Amino acid sequence: MSPTRIRGPRGVAPRRRDVVTGRHWVVLGASAAAAAASSTIVMGAAYLLPALHTGRGLSLAQAGLVVATPQVGILTALLAWGWLVDRVGERLVLLLGLALTALATGAAALSGGLGALSAWLFLAGAAAASTNSASGRVVIGWFPPRGRGLAMGVRQMSTPLGAALGALTMPVLARDHGLGAALAVPAAACAGAALLVAFVVADPPRPQRGDAGDVLVANPYRASGYLARIHGVSVLLVVPQALMSAYLLVWLMTAQGWGAVAAGLVVTAGQVLGAVGRIVVGAWSDRAGSRMRPLRLVALAAAGCAILLALAEATPALPRAIAIVLAVALTVVSVADNGLAFTAVAEYAGPFWSGRALGAQNTSQFLAMAAATPAFGWLVERHGYVGAFAVAAVVAGLAVPLVPRADRHAERA
Repeated sequence: MSPTRIRGPRGVAPRRRDVVTGRHWVVLGASAAAAAASSTIVMGAAYLLPALHTGRGLSLAQAGLVVATPQVGILTALLAWGWLVDRVGERLVLLLGLALTALATGAAALSGGLGALSAWLFLAGAAAASTNSASGRVVIGWFPPRGRGLAMGVRQMSTPLGAALGALTMPVLARDHGLGAALAVPAAACAGAALLVAFVVADPPRPQRGDAGDVLVANPYRASGYLARIHGVSVLLVVPQALMSAYLLVWLMTAQGWGAVAAGLVVTAGQVLGAVGRIVVGAWSDRAGSRMRPLRLVALAAAGCAILLALAEATPALPRAIAIVLAVALTVVSVADNGLAFTAVAEYAGPFWSGRALGAQNTSQFLAMAAATPAFGWLVERHGYVGAFAVAAVVAGLAVPLVPRADRHAERA
């Protein structure tokens, strides 16, 4: 392979790829803020579920379909946004996507009927898909391999932090002031993140296509089943995440008898701990020199927490505090795999395919989440939370043998 020329963003001199500067961390912070803002609507829509269920009289399954519409929207657009990132760069995609997300969420806040609300939430999710590939590519582009796990953990913590912002504000606003007031939170967050990106984010350096070897330019899906296996693992592990993100609040309020504020604080604590957990496992993977070994252990932990929670829920004699602690633990471990898988996908796909590969990664995850959210509503109504927690344990357990045994990188030949 001939020496690779690195191009930097316009007006920025090329830097050594193994040196991390303060500028890198500033760009990472802005990218994480962008992802957190979009997550506030994609994940935070679930916190409208109590208002739709009790205030609008919808069944849990019906309300689950409404709050899943941003996830349906995001999965329809991830591949297209990933293709655009590969073509025009990260900064433009982040700016355009965040602006459109803010506009669509604002329109949802002003909508009247459930049909219009669902349509605007769908469009908000489709626009929010832009941040998934673009913000991940910023991390992979700016940070060297030994720092990517930690950096991606910081970026990936944005999803639970965005969900935490929604949990802390949206249920109470929806209860006291209506759905429109609750949706103003993610609309404002996305508008603010767009301004931050405009001032801070620059496209990372990457090789010129003509100077890269054939291996980097070639379709990575044709080289092996490595990416497909990681996608499969992520799909299976997103199922317990879907359960806890959508129904932990409802479980606390209906099955445990907690009020909206107290339940929201517990959900917020779980999301914040989940954010910290992503950083911890990311740094762990850097020190271990592997993404796959930590990923396998996270899958085992998710299955274990879910089955223990099912047993605790099925045993009324146990103190309820045990079940609540296990629910928070499952919330934390169910999101811990995302940064590991995200980093591994981008490292293997390389600079010319990582946008599309990350789009495929997120498409498969959100498709599973969009399907699992109403499915768990149906399951809870017919078999209770014990059945839901048990199903989550089985699905997470299936991910363990699917994790690749060894890490692979862009130099695939």
